[in-house]
Amino acid sequence: MDREDFETAVAEALDRLPLEFAELMSNVSIQVREVPDDETLTELDLDPRFETLFGLYTGVPLDQRGGWYGNVLPDMIVLYRQPLLTACNTHGQLVRQIQLTLLHEIGHHFGLSDDEMHAWERQFRGLED
Repeated sequence: MDREDFETAVAEALDRLPLEFAELMSNVSIQVREVPDDETLTELDLDPRFETLFGLYTGVPLDQRGGWYGNVLPDMIVLYRQPLLTACNTHGQLVRQIQLTLLHEIGHHFGLSDDEMHAWERQFRGLED
């Protein structure tokens, strides 16, 4: 799948997320990169030889913003194209995995703990394909 088709799948996945997320994502940029670099994987305690990443959130979570927060660049969610393509056999699987990856990264944006995020992701496992 070429990059344009992949970006169409990302748009499809975004369109299928609950509408209330859009209201809370006003200063978040979603970008597509081919693969995570080794430095990023190492910083996350992942072994670049055996592990990969589907997505990454960078920014200041909503629950950590104070009066000082403002006039800043958007937070960012990066989706890694090659790992997602490798993990999925069909277009439907790809859109679904992008959805789940976006939900996980949005959870980081909201400042959810790992336990809260796992419970939250289980809640959304039933999203329509």
